[in-house]
Amino acid sequence: MPDPELEQHLRKLPSVEELLRSEPLRSAVRSSPRSLVVRAAREAIEGVRSAAREGEPVLDAEQLATRAAEGVQRLRQPSLRRVVNATGVVVHTNLGRAPISERALAAVSEVARGYSNLEYDLERGVRGSRHAHVERLICELTGAEAAIAVNNNAAAVLLALAALAGGREVVISRGQLVEIGGSFRIPEILAASGARLVEVGTTNRTRRDDYEHAIRDDTAALMRVHSSNFRIVGFTEDVSIAALCELARSRGLAMIDDLGSGVLAAPEHELLSSLVADEPSARRSLDAGADVVCFSGDKLLGGPQAGLIAGRRQAIDRLRTHPLARALRIDKLSLAALEVTLDVYRDPAGAVGELPVLRMLVAPEQELEARALRLRDAIESDGEISARVEIVRASGRVGGGALPLLELEGPVVSIVPLALGLEELLAKLRASDPPVVARAHDGVLLLDPRTMPDQECALAAAAVRRALG
Repeated sequence: MPDPELEQHLRKLPSVEELLRSEPLRSAVRSSPRSLVVRAAREAIEGVRSAAREGEPVLDAEQLATRAAEGVQRLRQPSLRRVVNATGVVVHTNLGRAPISERALAAVSEVARGYSNLEYDLERGVRGSRHAHVERLICELTGAEAAIAVNNNAAAVLLALAALAGGREVVISRGQLVEIGGSFRIPEILAASGARLVEVGTTNRTRRDDYEHAIRDDTAALMRVHSSNFRIVGFTEDVSIAALCELARSRGLAMIDDLGSGVLAAPEHELLSSLVADEPSARRSLDAGADVVCFSGDKLLGGPQAGLIAGRRQAIDRLRTHPLARALRIDKLSLAALEVTLDVYRDPAGAVGELPVLRMLVAPEQELEARALRLRDAIESDGEISARVEIVRASGRVGGGALPLLELEGPVVSIVPLALGLEELLAKLRASDPPVVARAHDGVLLLDPRTMPDQECALAAAAVRRALG
């Protein structure tokens, strides 16, 4: 039953027009579209009505106007925003995956601020190809005869299947029918390409004979899919890329290798080399005889979102001329960042220092300890706070469907709030400017310095102090 007294009180709330005549909304109308201010005022009034019927106190006219003004600011704020990643997950899929290097950022800015030779051959003065800007680099770094780039690795796999096996059969091990982020599954991508899936082997064991017995007149390709986001251990068996390539070549089939996260690591760096030692690389697959290999640009490569496809010239030409190639093509800003990122790998010794993802993966213990100390001290500065703050050890992750078994152990700042709940603290951090995304574990909030440079540690510390204050 409605409360008559409450309803009478609610009827006395100011109207939208009355709110617009009050401060701070009069100022808001001068600096923002009137329609936006009207919307914020209407939403504020409706919000107060709903909250009051749930038992919360009714705001007075001044408080209501303040809330509406805050609503204007919220509506004007871009939806896509920079956040501080305090989770310790280096390639965080939900937070945009790999942060790009300063040089890549400068290249994006340079291309974005004006016109560019995206599809124009400056030397000959005729139409050019956007793929030319990175093809030479991809070939140089992988040993491929030809290469193209599309907008992500799922698009790369889709294009490879459509161009090389559309309408025909593709043989894949049952243990490699993976699901990637966002519930996209290899069988669904394969079906969308027009190819038909032929599963062989079992989840944990697949042999060369399984592939050979599945090959028929309608078979177009063999495919290997790297289980980049999971591992099967124990009683297992699979077929090497060299053996698959030899079988495909002997039967006149295409060999497609989906590497997923992709590795172009700096071999001179001992720790990084050991971390990615078991990851398949494009060069090894191509040396083994694969027709095309597909891998991501924004995971272990450390660049922008992109799908890189490298391989034999005849196969790449079929991909390049397929109708899907235009629909899946990479945009100019990603292309600018990708070109610079690939150029970094020409000097492998410098890649770790320049690419944020690689730098975070191999961050020295001393550096992380010093950063954690500064973060803790910044949170505890300027008086007491209603929380217990200390440095503990915890494990971060690579993320992004890469190196799923690797734990990145190191020092983190642990916070146990005393005056508010953990979920409330997490929500307040997400509402800060910039938002801070942290992780909770066993009732404790953890801030991991591995994924925060010093400047962002300072922002996180300020956000925590405001939230606890």
